[in-house]
Amino acid sequence: MDTESLKRSLLQKFQEVSADRLQKIQLGVLDLEKPTADQAADEVARELHTMKGEARMLGLAAIGQLAHAAEDVLRAERDGRTATEVATDLLLRACDIISDLLEDTEGAQTGTPASQEMVEALAAASGHAIPPIGGIKSPSQTAIPVVPAANVIVEPAEPVFVPPPAPPPAAVAPPAPQPRATKAEHAHEETHTTKALADRSIRVNVEVLDSLGLLAGDLLVESARGRLRASEIEALLNRFSRLGDRFLKLAEKLDVPNVLRNDLERIEGDLHMLRDDAFRFVRNNGDGIETLHGNLAMMADHVAEARLVPLSTVFDAFPRAVRDIARAQSKEVDFIVENADLGVDRSMLADVRDALVHLLRNGVDHGIESPDERRMLGKPAAGRLRIRVRADGDMLSIELDDDGRGMDPQKLRAVAVRKGLLTESQAASLSEREAIELVFRAGFSTREEITDISGRGVGMDVVKKKVESLGGSVGIVSRLGRGSTITLRLPQSLALMKVLLVRLGDDVYGMPAADVVAVMRVKPDDRMEVFGTLAVKHRGKPIALVGLGPLLGVNGGNRFDKPPAVVVRHGDDLAALVVDGFVDEREVAVKPCGGEFLKGAAFIAGTAALEDGRIAVLLHVPDIMSEVRRMARPVTQNQATKRLRVLLVDDSPIARATESALVKALGHTVDEAQDGEEGYLRAQSQQYDLILTDVQMPRLDGFSLTRRLKTTVGLARIPVIILSSLASPEDRRRGAEAGADAYLVKGELGVESLAQTIDRLT
Repeated sequence: MDTESLKRSLLQKFQEVSADRLQKIQLGVLDLEKPTADQAADEVARELHTMKGEARMLGLAAIGQLAHAAEDVLRAERDGRTATEVATDLLLRACDIISDLLEDTEGAQTGTPASQEMVEALAAASGHAIPPIGGIKSPSQTAIPVVPAANVIVEPAEPVFVPPPAPPPAAVAPPAPQPRATKAEHAHEETHTTKALADRSIRVNVEVLDSLGLLAGDLLVESARGRLRASEIEALLNRFSRLGDRFLKLAEKLDVPNVLRNDLERIEGDLHMLRDDAFRFVRNNGDGIETLHGNLAMMADHVAEARLVPLSTVFDAFPRAVRDIARAQSKEVDFIVENADLGVDRSMLADVRDALVHLLRNGVDHGIESPDERRMLGKPAAGRLRIRVRADGDMLSIELDDDGRGMDPQKLRAVAVRKGLLTESQAASLSEREAIELVFRAGFSTREEITDISGRGVGMDVVKKKVESLGGSVGIVSRLGRGSTITLRLPQSLALMKVLLVRLGDDVYGMPAADVVAVMRVKPDDRMEVFGTLAVKHRGKPIALVGLGPLLGVNGGNRFDKPPAVVVRHGDDLAALVVDGFVDEREVAVKPCGGEFLKGAAFIAGTAALEDGRIAVLLHVPDIMSEVRRMARPVTQNQATKRLRVLLVDDSPIARATESALVKALGHTVDEAQDGEEGYLRAQSQQYDLILTDVQMPRLDGFSLTRRLKTTVGLARIPVIILSSLASPEDRRRGAEAGADAYLVKGELGVESLAQTIDRLT
């Protein structure tokens, strides 16, 4: 390699390494304001010293000058001659200037007005003279060590010295004011620099890794086909073996002349030898294919692992960003990152970063209170903002929590009504969780004024779209006055995915195994109707029951008395999807949809090839769950409908939950009682416009409660609706005799029938 080529390669390596080194320096500088300042200062000093040496060796004098001046400021801060806050701001600004110089080779050599101004500011803060741009090395020679490639053994050799490019005029003047460095210092600097540059890692174009990932997946499929072909060969040889046995038995029954006896014996021996050789081949071939399949699976795992990038590469930029946002708002924030060494697929990195940037900005702006407000609330002046990462099977969980003001559901409802996103009745029917999830609506913002950070209505909806486009989900838990926790759940890899394969008719579909909670058989007794939508019990709770075939608009559906179903989860929502059968669970190579047939189709995330030649369509669970929620959403009434106060009496917690949600969806408020006795006491102590009651309850059943209400002065005027699973004419007659104004069967209960009954009675 000629001198110029060597220098260009080292310059590129320096730019790559220095970008990472700047992140470490900035993190260390931020730690100067923390109790671990001494350790952080040592780390920053080492990184600055290394950067200075590398820059000077490559003729990047301006970067070396900035690093030298930054070292002086750091030393002055440690000696107490420069205020920590002043030093922190200056060093962070110096990092920005160095980052600009890394992209400007000429400026990195000769300097720029911005870099010179920064050097002067650093020198003024440290009290040292401005370091010369030429540094302490002789401008006549520059040592460029030959860096061996990774995993290649190179015999030790003397450093190669080559003339540098023509130095700028500023570098020609000898640096007289500066003391000459000793040989030991030169040796230490060069050794430290060479070690930093001789990195054994290499950078690979992500497109190459994408191709390797797809190839590894294809090879896995091909090895699976090899296993299938091996089993087919074994079956064929077994048929030949059985045919040979039949031939020999037939020969034994025949009266064969002696002259042919020897020929038959030789044929019998050949058949036995052929059978032994055939089974030996089958066994060896099977062992070879299994070994090949194992090696290919290992290769696929290694390729997937190579695609993973530590989240720290994204998170390292966040502490400074949080600090800058907090300072701009006169807030104090302690930012904590836990377990950032876990990896994420390289192709997802940009989307993860964008999502977290939105969340961090919202956390500081909306979540954390001002120091004065926090003191009044008995909280520490500095708020806490924390990111925690953990692996959850094949998924990655990223939690961002704060100890700020939390979200006020009532305020969110009011904002949604004011912005025209919901009517008053719709907003009133929302549960607390649904009200908090209003922040995911496009155009939703609680800020009245528009600032650089908030008020544009763009943020959380973008986060949700980005995460769900990756096959993940977003969840929020918030407590008013105590803070919020936002959880992003993402697949670790997009190239290889473990999926559950299901069958609809003759077609195969795949669902990410991470989204599958359980598989089940739907029994007739487990089915029910909630909000006019078919549901099924799962672990004691009702969840929507939907035919996957009709949902996708293809063949397949409920063809059995006890159809198979897959219970899937997205965020906090569950649904049971009815299928025609299960195929297998396996790891597949995910490929984008090709052609116009599937490209852009709803509910489709990609495709995967199977060993039998079929193509499995991979489903996008977030889209499916959005459609399920839309189908299960009850029809809301006109906002002019009168808002009633309703008392619901039922001893079943599940029944109360579903019936209460149904009434709230109609725009009414609900109080609950666990049995007839408690319901009667509530009716006496508070005013209600309507009472709904079950029949079979402890202490006081629904018929007796209705009689008591209708014979009590002041309560007899309140309409009473009996909701019961008892549907016989006799039960209906007993309800009418007790004085009930309406009798509805739970199994036939729908939103329209309930709404019509309530409107008629009120």
